[in-house]
Amino acid sequence: MTNPRADRVKDVAKLAGRPSRTKRRQFLVEGPQAVREALQAHRDCLNAGGEPIVDEVYASRECLDRYPELAELLAGSAAQPGGSGKLRIASELVLAAMADTVNPQGVIAVCRFIDVPLAEVVAAKPRLIAMLCRVQDPGNAGTALRAADAAGADAVILSASSVDVYNPKTVRSTVGSLFHLPVVLGVEPAEAAQAFRKAGVGILAADGYGALNLDQLQDESAARSFDQETPEAAYPLEAPTLWLFGNEAQGLSTQELELADHRVAVPVYGAAESLNLGTAATVCLYASARAQRRS
Repeated sequence: MTNPRADRVKDVAKLAGRPSRTKRRQFLVEGPQAVREALQAHRDCLNAGGEPIVDEVYASRECLDRYPELAELLAGSAAQPGGSGKLRIASELVLAAMADTVNPQGVIAVCRFIDVPLAEVVAAKPRLIAMLCRVQDPGNAGTALRAADAAGADAVILSASSVDVYNPKTVRSTVGSLFHLPVVLGVEPAEAAQAFRKAGVGILAADGYGALNLDQLQDESAARSFDQETPEAAYPLEAPTLWLFGNEAQGLSTQELELADHRVAVPVYGAAESLNLGTAATVCLYASARAQRRS
């Protein structure tokens, strides 16, 4: 493909906008790392008898020479029932016309929406879940999702008023983690809290003014792992937990805070006013993940 004004190129480029994504239930994935993760998820899904994820891949010859595993993943998936999307060789001008970034990295995939219903996550009996409430910045949402993936969380939930997870900027900031764990979209915090509480999952709110201190909860959890007679803490971090994280500027609302069993503050020892969303999510999720693995 060499014509950046071709209709197919324009159709792909339209996926940078939410109306086209919503109508077609497709989104863009850019860059070798993210496309590799999409293709691996696509292959794994087909192996499990699921629906395909990747519909089309557009790549330059130079990119395929530099990352031969992309073509190998495509070839392996194409041999399975349901098959893989088509690989099309495209010029740099075509890729630039398709991409949301100023300097595309030589490969773009068109993928199908991959979010799952809340009921599916609850039924899987998760132990660690992150919920983003009214998170607006694509980079923050992507960073929090990537942190959840790294901490071994079982799912991430985005409230209806949060940023679109299929926004190209959000997808890029997850660096492929979007394809590693279930993502639930458009759920109100009250609905999620009710569903998980019925399933025996505790709910913690990350709140800078919280009465509980995350360090204290971690110390108590570690002590219990060595001494079974240690008195129970206010909240056992090793228990199945849904963490609530709020808006970047406003934090969690009063209504959202009231959904939690406890409000937990991450202690700040230096002069910083607070932690940003991505950092706070990372610290909280890793605290739970370590306690769960230690237990």
